[in-house]
Amino acid sequence: MADTLTFQEATARTAALTLHAYRVHLDVTHAPSDAATFIARTEVDLTTREAETFLDYLGEDVTAVSIDGEEQPVDFDGSRVHLTGLPTDTRITVSVEGRSLYSRTGQGLHRFTDTADGNTYLYSHLEPSDARRIFPCFDQPDLKAPFEFTVTAPGEWTVLSNQPPAEQPAVAHDSAADTQTVRFQPTPLLPTYLTAVAAGPYIAKHRTWHAPNDPERTIELTALARTSMADYLDDEILEITAQGLDYFDEHFGYPYPWGKYDSIFVPEYNLGAMENPGLVTFTENYLFRSQATRAQHAGRTNTILHEMSHMWFGDLVTPHWWDDLWLKESFAEFMGADSSAHATAYTEAWTNFAAQRKNWAYLQDQLPTTHPIKAEIPDVDAARQNFDGITYAKGAAVLKQLVHFVGRDNFYAGARDYFQAHAFATATFDDLLDALRHHTDRDVDAWSDAWLKTSGPDTLRPEIAVTDGRIDNLRIAGSIKRPHRIDATLYDAQLAPSRTFDVDVRPGEETVIAEAAGLPQPALVLLNDGDHTYAKVRFDDTSLRTVLERLSELSNELSRAVIWTALWDMTRDGELPVRDYVEAALTHGPRETNPTVMAQALGNAVFAARHYLPKGAQDEVLAGLAERLWDLLHAQEPGSDAQLTVARSAIRALAAAPAGAEHLRAILGGGVEGLRLDPDIRWSVLRGLAAHGAVEEEELAAEGTRDDTLTGQAELLGARHSFPTPAAKRAAFDLAVEPGRWSNAEMDSLLAAFNAPRAAEVRETFTGEFFDRVPKIWDEHPIEMANRLIRGLYPETEEAVSRTEGLLASEQPEGELPGALRRVLLECQNTAKRALRVRDANS
Repeated sequence: MADTLTFQEATARTAALTLHAYRVHLDVTHAPSDAATFIARTEVDLTTREAETFLDYLGEDVTAVSIDGEEQPVDFDGSRVHLTGLPTDTRITVSVEGRSLYSRTGQGLHRFTDTADGNTYLYSHLEPSDARRIFPCFDQPDLKAPFEFTVTAPGEWTVLSNQPPAEQPAVAHDSAADTQTVRFQPTPLLPTYLTAVAAGPYIAKHRTWHAPNDPERTIELTALARTSMADYLDDEILEITAQGLDYFDEHFGYPYPWGKYDSIFVPEYNLGAMENPGLVTFTENYLFRSQATRAQHAGRTNTILHEMSHMWFGDLVTPHWWDDLWLKESFAEFMGADSSAHATAYTEAWTNFAAQRKNWAYLQDQLPTTHPIKAEIPDVDAARQNFDGITYAKGAAVLKQLVHFVGRDNFYAGARDYFQAHAFATATFDDLLDALRHHTDRDVDAWSDAWLKTSGPDTLRPEIAVTDGRIDNLRIAGSIKRPHRIDATLYDAQLAPSRTFDVDVRPGEETVIAEAAGLPQPALVLLNDGDHTYAKVRFDDTSLRTVLERLSELSNELSRAVIWTALWDMTRDGELPVRDYVEAALTHGPRETNPTVMAQALGNAVFAARHYLPKGAQDEVLAGLAERLWDLLHAQEPGSDAQLTVARSAIRALAAAPAGAEHLRAILGGGVEGLRLDPDIRWSVLRGLAAHGAVEEEELAAEGTRDDTLTGQAELLGARHSFPTPAAKRAAFDLAVEPGRWSNAEMDSLLAAFNAPRAAEVRETFTGEFFDRVPKIWDEHPIEMANRLIRGLYPETEEAVSRTEGLLASEQPEGELPGALRRVLLECQNTAKRALRVRDANS
C-alpha cells in the first residue's frame, strides 16, 4: 500500500506552505476505450518557507516537473513527488504532469461501462485522501485554495465539476477528434478532498430554487443519472433539495455559497453520498427501480439533507485535520434528521434515527477499538477507519444531547455565529464551543470533556421500590460516567404516559426522582423517553414483562423505537434470550406503524436466529420464524409498505430455514397477492433458492439476461456463487481475493455469496487458508477493498478467535501488522467472540 500522510508531516507542510491557486487539467478523451490511464496536469501557485516539500500522487508515473516554467528532474517514489531547491518566501508556480489510473474501487476517478447500452461514465470520490489518485496535490484538509478545473473529454459527454463552466470560450470542440475541452470557473477556497469531476452521457432534470425572503436570489438545481437509469430520477429528489435549501437558508443565516447545486447518482459507489460542493455524489441505490417503502424514501431524504448541511459545516468551514472528522459528520448526521423532521413530510426522522442509526453507534462503541468521538488521528489510514458508527451516529446522538442540554434555539444561534466567523477557513470544535458560549449559561466545556474525550456507552437502569401499589423510591443506577439530561416517563396500566420527569443524571451522584414517591406503581418506567441522550437503557422486571407482552400498545413511535433499541442491545449482550426477542419481533413488529422500526425489528430477529443461537437450535428457530413470517406476509395489505417490509425479512428467513425453498419458489411464482416482483425481490429470492441449491444455472442466466444492468450483473455474479457447496464457496473465495478484478459492487456481491446461509460448515474449512493469506490480501488491495475482504471472509468460529490472537502477536516478515489491519482484525474477532458468548448464554 502507498505511503500514508501523517499528522506530523501535514503539520510541517502547513507551516511551510501558503497555497494561492490550483489549475488542474484532466484529459479523459480515451476513457471509453480500454486505456488504463489518463493525463493529469497540476499547476499550483504557492509560497514556501522551506526549500523542500512534496506533493501527494498515486499515479502510474510522472512525466514532467517544472518550477516557474523551468524543467526539473523527476523524483517520484510511487506516492510522492519530491521537490527540492525551491525558491523560498516568494510566489512560485509548480507544474507536475503524470498519468493517472482509472479506478474500479470507488476511489479516485471511478470508471464504469453500463452493460445496458455500452456507455462509459466517470465520477470522482476523494475523501479523505484520494485526490492524489487523480492529480498531484497537497492532499490534506487545511491546505485550501481556489481550484480551476479544465477537462478534455469525448465531445458528446456532459462534463461537470464543482463550479459552472467559465464564460465563453469555456468549451472548445475539436470536431476532427470528436472531443471537447471544458474550463470551469474557479472555486472558492477548497481542500483537495472536496473537489469533484464527473463526465459521461448523463441525463439531467432541472429546477430553479428561489430564496424564500429574496425571490431574486436563485440557485439552479440539477439531478443527474446515467442514461439507462434516468427514468428513475423522480421529482421528489429536487423537491427535497429545494425544501432543504429553504430550511438551511433560514436557520444557518449564511447564503448558500457554492453557486449551483448538482446531485449526481452513480453506481458502484462506496458510500451513501459525498458532500462535494456544487456536485454532490449519491449512490445509485437511491434511484428506486423497484418498489420502495416510505422508510427508503425517508432514508434518501435524510441523506440529501445530510449532504446539504455539509455545504456549510465541512465545506464552508472545514476541519483542520481528521481528528475533527467527527464534527462535520456528526453535525451533518444531526442536521439530516432535524431538517427532515422540520422541513419535509418525513417528520418521523428522529424515530428512524433512534431505531436504526443508533444501533450502529452502540455496536461500534462496544468494540475493543472504540475511541472517543474526538479521536487521535495519527495518519490518513487511521482517518479512513474512523468513518464509523462513532463518528457519525454516536456523534449525532451526542449533539442531540448537546442541543437538549443548551436548547435548540441557542444551538442554531451558535452555529450561525460559527459560520460567520470561519467562512472559507478551517476550524475546530473549540471554535464551535466558543460560538455556543455566547448563547448559553451551561458549562459546555465540562460537557465537552465528558462526552468527547471518553469512549463506550453509559448504561441507565431504573431501580424502583413499591409498597401497596405505590412508589417508595425511584432512582437511576447503572454505569454512568457522563452527565445526561433525560426524560423519564411512567406509563400506567393502559400504557398511557402518566408522568414525565426532566432529570439531570450526573456521574458520581445518586439520581433519585423524588417527585415519583407516592405515585401509583407504573406498568412501565422508560428512561430516555424522547431519545435525548446516548446511553444503553435497561428495564426493571415489571417494565421488561410489559414491553415484551404489550410493546405495540404504546402510541408514541419514538418511545417504541427507544424500547426496540434497548431490547436489541440486551439480546446482543446475552441478557435477553434470543427466543424472547424473536417472539417480540413477530408479535409487535408487524403492528409497527413506522416501516423503519418494523424493518429493523424483523431484520434483527432473522440475524439473531442465524448468529446468536447454538447450532442445535438454529434450524428449529429459523424454521418457526420463517413459517410465521410467511403467514404474516399473507396477512398484510397487498401492495403496502408493511407487505414489502415483511416480504424482505421473510425471504431472508426462508433462505436460511431448512425447508424454505418451497415458499421462495411460491413468491417467485406470484403466490403473494399484491407483492410486486421487481428486480430487488426477484434477485433476493433467487439468491435464497441458490443457498438451498434449489435453482438451476439456466434460470439464473435467464434472469441475468432479463436484468442486463450493472446491478443485475453484480446480482447474477453473487447468485451463481451462493450455492451451499464446497465448489461454490471455493470459487467465491478465489474470485474475491483476486486483486484489481472487481468493482466494489461486484466484490460486495461475491462476499455476500460466500456468506450465504446453509453453508456454515463449508465456510469453516477456509479458516486456515484465510488467516494464512490475510497479510497478502491487505498488501494487494486498496485499503477500502482490503477492509471489505477481511471483514467479509472472516469466520465466526473459536478457531478464528484463536488464529487472530496468533496473527496479532506474530512478527511478520515486513514487521508489525499495519495499524488499520490490526483494527479490522480486532473488530472481527470481537464480533465473533460476542456471537459465541451469546450462543452460550442461549444454550
